[in-house]
Amino acid sequence: MLNEITTSQNILRFNGQDFFEDEDDVAVESALTIAVDGNEFATMVCTPSDLQELVVGFLASEGVIRAYQDIKSLQIDEDRGFAYVDLINKHSVLKEFHSKRFIGSCCGKGRQFYFHNDVKTAKTVMTKLTITPEQCRKLMKQMQESSSHFQQTGGVHNAALCTSDGIVVSRTDIGRHNALDKLFGYCIIHRISLKDKIIAFSGRISSEVLLKAAKIGVGIILSKSAPTNLALNLAEELGITAVGFIRGNGFNVYTHQHRIQGNGSLPAIIGLDD
Repeated sequence: MLNEITTSQNILRFNGQDFFEDEDDVAVESALTIAVDGNEFATMVCTPSDLQELVVGFLASEGVIRAYQDIKSLQIDEDRGFAYVDLINKHSVLKEFHSKRFIGSCCGKGRQFYFHNDVKTAKTVMTKLTITPEQCRKLMKQMQESSSHFQQTGGVHNAALCTSDGIVVSRTDIGRHNALDKLFGYCIIHRISLKDKIIAFSGRISSEVLLKAAKIGVGIILSKSAPTNLALNLAEELGITAVGFIRGNGFNVYTHQHRIQGNGSLPAIIGLDD
C-alpha cells in the first residue's frame, strides 16, 4: 500500500485553444484487507490515511465492536495493505452474518451488510441540539475549505464532525462511507461526546450515509448535495435532521425541521450534484 494519498501524473492539458504537457495531482486509491482474529473479514478500497480510525469505525459500524476496549490489538501493515485485529472476545457474528467480501470506493452496492447489522447498530437519535441557517452555511464552507486534498485532486469526499461553532475534526477519503467510518473511529478512540455534534458532508445523502450518521449518533447531517428517498424515510424514523443543497445562501431542510432555527423562512434550492 502506498503511504502517500496523492500522486503526480503527467498529462496532456487542453486550455480551450491549445494542448500542452503538464502535471496533475490525483488521489491515491489503495486496498486494505482487514483480518479479524486471524480470518480475513473484508477488503476495502480507500485513501491510505487515518487507517486506524477507518478500521475501528468500520468494525463498530458492522457491529463487531462496541467500544475501543473490545480490541485486544490492532496492527496495520501499510506496505502490504493489511490490518490485523484481535478482539478481547472472539466474535461469532463474523461467521453468522458475514463472509469475506470486497468493498469498493464507489457507494451503495459495494456495501453488503444491509440490513441485519443496521438493525443492530443504527439507533434513534434524541438530540435537542438546534442550529441557525448561518451556522449551516458556515460549517459547510469550513468543511470544504478544510480539505487540501480535495483542492489538489477534486477526487475525494470530505466529512467533518462539528459543533455549532466549528469543526472538531475532518476526514477525507475516496469513498464517502470510508470518510464517515474515519470520523466514527475517531469518536470511539477518543471517547467523543456526540450530544452536541453535527456532521458536515460533501456527498449525496444516501441511505448508507444516513445510517452511518445514526450509528455514530449524530442528529443533524449537512450536505451540499441531494438526499435519496430511502435516506429521508430512514431520517424520519431515526430522528435525524437532513439538510441538503447547502450552496450560497440557501438550502433545503428535509426532515425534523424543528432543529433549524427560524425554519419558516428558509429558501429551497433545486438541483443535483454529487
